Amino acid sequence: METSTLAFALAALVLIMIPGPDQALITRSTLIGGRKAGLLTMLGGVLGVTVHASIAAVGLSALLVASAKAFMVLKIVGAAYLLWMGLSTLRARHSSSSSASTVRAGTAVRQGFLSNALNPKVALFFVTFLPQFLPTSLSPGATRLHALLLSGVFALLFVGWFGLYVMVVNNLGRVLRRPRVKVAIERVTGSLLVVFAVGLMTA
Repeated sequence: METSTLAFALAALVLIMIPGPDQALITRSTLIGGRKAGLLTMLGGVLGVTVHASIAAVGLSALLVASAKAFMVLKIVGAAYLLWMGLSTLRARHSSSSSASTVRAGTAVRQGFLSNALNPKVALFFVTFLPQFLPTSLSPGATRLHALLLSGVFALLFVGWFGLYVMVVNNLGRVLRRPRVKVAIERVTGSLLVVFAVGLMTA
């Protein structure tokens, strides 16, 4: 069991490190609102992951995946949200002096949470990836507990990696928040969110 948990942790860490909507949103929040905004967006993200991890552990995500209509609705809503975030970022006016005060705590948490809670790929991950690391010799109750344990490991790795990422981005903020650099990063971030939204819709 310890070997399977370690294997899951290593595989999950690699997947977490792959650039995606979480990284784009956390980068944007950190550059606009500083370390606090970045960490709050990360907190929202891990809460969104926890939703899918918890329902996958009790088997409800499998029902979602089995229902084509429910899955399509979640996919459309999630893609629309990412598209809205991307376009909003591209249209945003840039201010090097006053932008730090424009990110509210609730907004940062909500953006991170919805990014993952409305992403059906996160549900698919826990339905298809997590079971590969569950021992087959356990009882149903023990299997659910082990699934929750692995979900907790994923959440801790998520917090650890993106917590470090926020610190790095914030420490480089003096350079990254220069008007030209900031505009370029926000354009890239907005474009990536649009790409992720289109990719989600066409997946």
